[in-house]
Amino acid sequence: MLATAACASAKSTPNPATSAGTSAGSSSAAAQSSSASAQSSSASASTASLDPVQLAGQRVIYSFSGTTVPSSLLTLVRDGEVGGVIFFADNITSVSQLGAEAKELDAAQQESPVHLPLLLMTDQEGGEVRRIAGGNPTQSEFSIGESANPAAAAATAGTGAAQTLSDAGLNVNLAPVLDVYAVPGDFIDSAQRSYSNDPQIVSTAGAAFITAQQKGGVAAAAKHFPGLGTASTNEDTDNVPVTLNQPLSQLRSVDELPYRAAISVGVDLIMVSWAVYPALDGNRPAGLSSTIVQGELRQRLGYTGVTITDALEAGALKAYGGAGQRAVDAASAGMDLLLCSSGSVSQGEEATKALAAALQGGQLTSSSFDAADSRINALRSKLA
Repeated sequence: MLATAACASAKSTPNPATSAGTSAGSSSAAAQSSSASAQSSSASASTASLDPVQLAGQRVIYSFSGTTVPSSLLTLVRDGEVGGVIFFADNITSVSQLGAEAKELDAAQQESPVHLPLLLMTDQEGGEVRRIAGGNPTQSEFSIGESANPAAAAATAGTGAAQTLSDAGLNVNLAPVLDVYAVPGDFIDSAQRSYSNDPQIVSTAGAAFITAQQKGGVAAAAKHFPGLGTASTNEDTDNVPVTLNQPLSQLRSVDELPYRAAISVGVDLIMVSWAVYPALDGNRPAGLSSTIVQGELRQRLGYTGVTITDALEAGALKAYGGAGQRAVDAASAGMDLLLCSSGSVSQGEEATKALAAALQGGQLTSSSFDAADSRINALRSKLA
């Protein structure tokens, strides 16, 4: 994710378990679903009386520019119209300064009608992609995958990431990357953001990172489903539409394999990519495709947790209207959280208003909206 762009890239200037099979993933999904139901039952009372704009806002992740939280964003938080906020390098000068921003947002949330914590997030993958300068993990995913014991190194990285974010008052890390790179120097390997070109190593390291980080109280977001590992150097969904033509057999046996492991250890969030995968759906980017979100990820792999989009402003979506239309299309496909990471509060407002209008107009059903909010509420309750 660029400083104000999509998570697929993460090309900002550098800051100074073995995989499980279907049955394992399904049993974990059942346990995850049971836990989510218990947590969301108490959380649902917090959102039951919200109006459509407030309900829509629970699904929107806002962003802003600079190191001062805008008064307009604080007002939206107090009004119960914000689900969370993402922070980039330009929002951060130090851990203490970021912590002060987080406290200000948390204080505003205390005044809102939603008695659940905001989802405060960043990208702290390790190596080059660390929004909190000097924070852990310092090792890149590639170096972890090349180490003598990738699982142990990844667990150390996950523990470090949790501590770094917790110290700054954040509760979600948009990591780890589970893309299995195909060719050395390709898009995801060029910044050493992939553990390996071996899906087993990616599965083992990714699961270890997720387990350790979530044990530290910070939710993990595995990305970018179903995989960007075959994208060439210039195929960056931040900037252009990308189509990845690997056959279905490869997509499922290589690219998706690490997600089975992530689901088996109870990953809290999964980010879906903006690439097009003709083997699954040749007509729409993955995050706008119900075939991929509902069919492949939820039904086939049994995932019951929270889904989150990559950045709504991504160049890959240039044919899909503005932030409002993109938000509605993503929600229609089954995405829970909509990532508005342009650095403008107005982008989040546009997405929120469009979602509310679609809910009121019946384009988005109340049952699907309630299901998404229930999953989000369960996650927020867990992080409280």
